[in-house]
Amino acid sequence: MRLPNQRWRISDTNPERVSGLVENTGLSPLLAQVLINRQIETPELAQVYINPESQPLPSPLEEFRDLAISVTLLEEAIATNDKIAICGDYDADGMTSTALLLRALRYLGADVDYAIPSRMKDGYGINVRIVEEFANAGIGIILTVDNGISAYEPVARAVELGMGVIITDHHDLPEKLPPAHAILNPKLIPESSPYRGLAGVGVAYILAMTLAQNMGGSQELSDLLLELFTLGTIADLAPLVGVNRRWLKRGLGKLPKSQLTGVQELIKVAGVRDTQKQLKPDDIGFKLGPRINAVGRIGDPQIVIELLTTDNPGLAYGRAMQCEQLNSQRQRFCEQIEGDAIALIEKTPIPWKRDRVLVVVKKDWHHGVIGIVASRLVERYGVPVFIATYEEENPSAIRGSARGIEEFNVFEALDYCRDLLGKFGGHKAAGGFSLLAQNLESFIQRLSDFAHQCLNPEQLKPLVKIDTEANFDLLTPYLYQQIDSLQPWGIGNDFPIFWTPNIRVKEQQIIGKNHLKLTLAQDDNDTEIKAIAWRWGDYYPLPHRVDIAYKLQENIWNGNKNIELELVGIRLSNSDVAVNRRMKDECQVSTSDFRKGVGVALPTGVRLKPPTFDFKTPYDDTKETIFEYQGRTYACSWQESSNELQIKNDRGYILAVNSQKNTALLVNNHASSQEIDMSQPHYAKLIDTAFAVLNQ
Repeated sequence: MRLPNQRWRISDTNPERVSGLVENTGLSPLLAQVLINRQIETPELAQVYINPESQPLPSPLEEFRDLAISVTLLEEAIATNDKIAICGDYDADGMTSTALLLRALRYLGADVDYAIPSRMKDGYGINVRIVEEFANAGIGIILTVDNGISAYEPVARAVELGMGVIITDHHDLPEKLPPAHAILNPKLIPESSPYRGLAGVGVAYILAMTLAQNMGGSQELSDLLLELFTLGTIADLAPLVGVNRRWLKRGLGKLPKSQLTGVQELIKVAGVRDTQKQLKPDDIGFKLGPRINAVGRIGDPQIVIELLTTDNPGLAYGRAMQCEQLNSQRQRFCEQIEGDAIALIEKTPIPWKRDRVLVVVKKDWHHGVIGIVASRLVERYGVPVFIATYEEENPSAIRGSARGIEEFNVFEALDYCRDLLGKFGGHKAAGGFSLLAQNLESFIQRLSDFAHQCLNPEQLKPLVKIDTEANFDLLTPYLYQQIDSLQPWGIGNDFPIFWTPNIRVKEQQIIGKNHLKLTLAQDDNDTEIKAIAWRWGDYYPLPHRVDIAYKLQENIWNGNKNIELELVGIRLSNSDVAVNRRMKDECQVSTSDFRKGVGVALPTGVRLKPPTFDFKTPYDDTKETIFEYQGRTYACSWQESSNELQIKNDRGYILAVNSQKNTALLVNNHASSQEIDMSQPHYAKLIDTAFAVLNQ
């Protein structure tokens, strides 16, 4: 039997505080506990959480020291028709930021153009080549979005060439800030500020909105900018707290009837239901965002910029289809690289448990998608992952991406290896890096040294963070409606995860691309509920009794709405562990007694039958019989020479048990077979019964 290798962290319950929130908010006790787990412990905080617009916001001009300077520089450039150039980035945050400022500045009359570095040729961020090209084009002001905070030399070169520079970025601060005329970065403001969690597109949104308010922008422009802010913030996995949550709640309501022609077309090709009153973060995170990101990873970012800035339906449709095609290609790349990486990890093998960090490097992987694969490997192994490939044009150079776990800071780990790296950057959860191939072994050892300082062996498992326990009879449409009313859920404000112990797995089957579909039930009530477990086909079949951790989801089919579970965690229930141990012991006693010729009592409800159907086996059997058990007819045989028990049902399935090796195979008409866990209650009881009837 194989189950996900997880560690569970179940939040402590606080009945007294739960009762207080329930009384003051009308929320269900389950959701009240969820809010308490998010440090929302008073009725006042809960009311702000439920209605974010009720909280007074400080002016961005008070929070961002250089915002007023930035607005003045742009107003002067627009008034004098001075050329403005935006330098963006090739991820969803950078591309939506670029599109947002292009729309705003063009609407306000600016002479504005843009450039985005090549992922393959330039790597991340503005560089000296781009700066000099801007100077040759007569640019007066460079405006960076989602990059620039670490670009000291390019910014210094721009200033030297007489250009003004405004940096809008959200990445971690370097020791020495670049000599820009203005820097807007939420890392420069107090941690208590509601603006602290802004992504790059959020900083661009504040700049654009403040400028538009000064210059007489319209409500139509504000709505367009809010839509782009919403797309970029969720696609960049920014924390959904503070102003992010407040503005996203509004923006998600506008996207189903988007005023952006390109977004309308993207919604259609991505298959997002456009009948909803509002989109959900998952619609962007799993459908729209990946299609935008795919372009920056393996295509030309200009496709997305045109998609998000055009008002021409034909052009918008064409660009949306290109996003769709590139996303399909990106998926194929990811599957191939993930398969390669897993094979490399397990066949080499790579000693990631010893090192407490996993470093995987191979030639001919696509730079643009290895970051996605790194995230999947973190999900699979529960360890910080650094994945890299060799540069095509320079095989002596390596470029990679990193993804971390909760107890590990990726940026600090890269900084710990600073002297071995060329370029690096990122934040706590993710980063990018480059190095010479000759430094690879030293890099791996240095990362391992860092990991040993902050990680214990027991932390090297995927973490499932659980809010509270719930019985199935509490999982009602009303509870789902309450959860849905508190959207947006996401990074920093995780979707509620409940758990229920000792669940019966009544039905299970593999569907689609290795997913599990299940029917589950509890002993103490009549509620049955359907569940889906994404990419859990490798764990089929699941044990009969398990504890489960899950999210609630709504399934709409033919106009009918049903509550289903999305499983995120599973483990053997305590009762099932005891049953399995007892059954395994009993099975071993039965085997021993049978081989000694000792009689075993026939289980209750078992009835011996005369042979009524053909029981053919490829072996010469020394003993066989047929019996009826739990409404099914079985034939069983024992071959002394091979110590093998065979049990066949009336559908042609044969369970072959080798008592010496303590293994069991389930064979389908000898065409295919799979090893099963003979300690599972269903199999253990059947094996025990077969030995008993053979001894009669």
